[in-house]
Amino acid sequence: MPLQAYYMLYIIGLGLDVNGISLHGKKILKSGNLDKIYLENYTVEFPYSTKELEKELKIKVTEAGREFIESEKIVEEARNEDVVLLVYGSPLGATTHISLVNSAKKQKVKYKILYSGSIFDAVAECGLSLYKFGKTTSLPKYTNNYKPTSFIEVIKENQKINAHTLLLVDIGLSFENAKIELIESDKIFEKEKVIVASQIGIKSRFYYGKLNEIPKDKIKAPYCIIIPGEMSEVEEESLNNSSQ
Repeated sequence: MPLQAYYMLYIIGLGLDVNGISLHGKKILKSGNLDKIYLENYTVEFPYSTKELEKELKIKVTEAGREFIESEKIVEEARNEDVVLLVYGSPLGATTHISLVNSAKKQKVKYKILYSGSIFDAVAECGLSLYKFGKTTSLPKYTNNYKPTSFIEVIKENQKINAHTLLLVDIGLSFENAKIELIESDKIFEKEKVIVASQIGIKSRFYYGKLNEIPKDKIKAPYCIIIPGEMSEVEEESLNNSSQ
């Protein structure tokens, strides 16, 4: 009786820089045993090109958009092939990727997750304590018929418990438009100081001040906005030392 072949779905975090992938991740990519390598390309605005990534890792990738990933076809493929999904930052930062893991469990498809650095730990470089962050929320890109403001409620909930808020930003939303949306949603952002983290984990720059005081030409993608809650003396000192 022939031995049963076991194939694998690998979900590998790339980290934040073009060479941020773990040694374990590199080892798998260099194994020569992979049938397909996908690059998830819709949850973040990459700070490097696909060609730069391919050159750095010496691989060829197939870019995978939202429709393909959410179809969970990649799990079906992993029944009969060794398949890799490369994800910017943390491999499970998006709920879609967690759904893939759940689908693999249900279908009894073997999987392995390889972690790397992400925005969720890199924000600590600004000087604020990770333990004092509350719920994370997202700033959507407004259209004429789509202007949700649920992120404001999350910020207010965090402020009630003196927690900081990490505000992620939709792909394609420039800092200038992000600033307009924030002020339009709540005038308090004309007066309150925020932290804007530009290219965090790559060429990290932190700008602390009122939105209209932060120079838009200094903010490079990917970027995020942090709404500080109550800060300790150590946090204030660290923030002042790390900000531009």
